[in-house]
Parts: sequence; C-alpha cells; structure tokens
Amino acid sequence: MEYVVVCSVALVVSATTLFSGFGLGTVLMPAFALFFPVQVAIAATAVVHLANNIFTAFLVGKKADWEAVFKFALPGALAAVAGAATLTLFAGMHPIASYAIGDKTHEISTLKLAIGVAILVFSLVEFLPSFQELSFDRRYLPIGGIVSGFFGGLSGHQGAFRSAFLVKTGMDPEAFVGTGTVASVIIDVTRLFVYGISFHLTQVKGISTAMGSLLIAAILSAFLGAFIGSRMLKKVTLKTVQLIVGIMLAVVSLGMMTGLL
Repeated sequence: MEYVVVCSVALVVSATTLFSGFGLGTVLMPAFALFFPVQVAIAATAVVHLANNIFTAFLVGKKADWEAVFKFALPGALAAVAGAATLTLFAGMHPIASYAIGDKTHEISTLKLAIGVAILVFSLVEFLPSFQELSFDRRYLPIGGIVSGFFGGLSGHQGAFRSAFLVKTGMDPEAFVGTGTVASVIIDVTRLFVYGISFHLTQVKGISTAMGSLLIAAILSAFLGAFIGSRMLKKVTLKTVQLIVGIMLAVVSLGMMTGLL
C-alpha cells in the first residue's frame, strides 16, 4: 500500500509542481508520514526532494538567474541549519498528551503538533487563491531565503515562500523554474547534512534499512513526473489539483496535530 500511495504522490505532484515551483515536499512528507515516524518521513522527503531537484536542474537549470540564486539560496542554507536544529529539539521532547481509542493509544507530541501546524499553514499559503498572489520585491530575496530555508529545515516546507519571493523578480517562467530548482538544491543539501549530523545518522539509517526500496521507487516516480512536467510546461491548469491537495493537506495536518497519524 505504501508503494502505491508514496509513488503515486511523487509522480503526480512532481509533474504538476514543476510549473508552480513548490509542492513536492509539502505533499510527499505527509504521504511518508502515514507509514513511518515523522522524523524519518522528513528526512526521506528531503532525499527524494533533493534527487528530484537535481534531475530537474538538468532539465531547466540552465535558465536560472544566478544572481537571484545566490541572494536567495545562501541565506536560505544558513537558515536551514537553524530549522533542522529546531527539528531535533522537538524530536527529543516527550509527548504532551495521550489518549486511547479502543485498544490503540495515540500520542500528541510537540514535533507532530508543530509539523501539523506547519502543514496546515503552508497548505493555506500554497493552495488558497488569496495567498497565491503573495509576492515580494527582488531586494527582499535574502529575507525570503531565510524564511524559506528555516521552514525547509524544520519541516521540509519551503516552496511556498520561495515561489512568492521569486515570482515577481522580473524573470521569465523558465528562469523562475530554473532559479527555484537550483536554490532548492542548495538548501536541501544543507539540511540533509544537518539531519545526518544532528540525528547521528539515525534517520539515514532508518531510510536505508526500513524503506530503501520504497525511497528508490519514489525517486524514480518523481523523475518520471518531472520529465512529463517539463514536456507540459504551458499546457496544465493547476486549480483543481491545488484544491484537492489543499484539502488532503488539511486533513493530514489535523490528523498529526491530534495524534491520529
């Protein structure tokens, strides 16, 4: 079942998010979290996200605006360190509450509550029309990098703010996609390194032993989705997809906040 869910999400979302510049990590992390601990789900999502962005960079990265990349991604990488460190702090805390439904006990942990809130907020930011028009001037790119990088390190959710800061900088659509992809690669590399150091490689070990084949399947599915998306760059409307994903994210976030997931 996990193969069907995770690989389907990776393929479809990778294809559609090529156009918007965000969404793969936002949707894929909850899909992994349905079957694995949240910390492992975040690290696994980072691996798929990084691999897919490297592949996408080969497809569209040559169009990147390198001035924007450095102004955005370097502060973002530093902020990702702080976000990843905050994640380890949450992960080490005891559950704040627990309750039983039948024979099963559910725990509300600080980490799940924080990630659930982040998913809910970012589902609104990414998929509600009133937030899709959010934009910032080019001189605010370093600030955008810090905001995006911190939340990328904390929960893997960085794309909404990255797109908001990049979309109104005067670059054409291909440059927008290329710039966002390259910036995301830099931030992903940083946060994966911090995950490995801070978690003493437990998340990476958990991925390699418990879900290695699933991770490979998800990466290949994301590759296929990115390839399809690159061939349909100007042909797809995302409104219906965004609405469906927004509802799904809200449901998953509520499940995590209440300890059901």
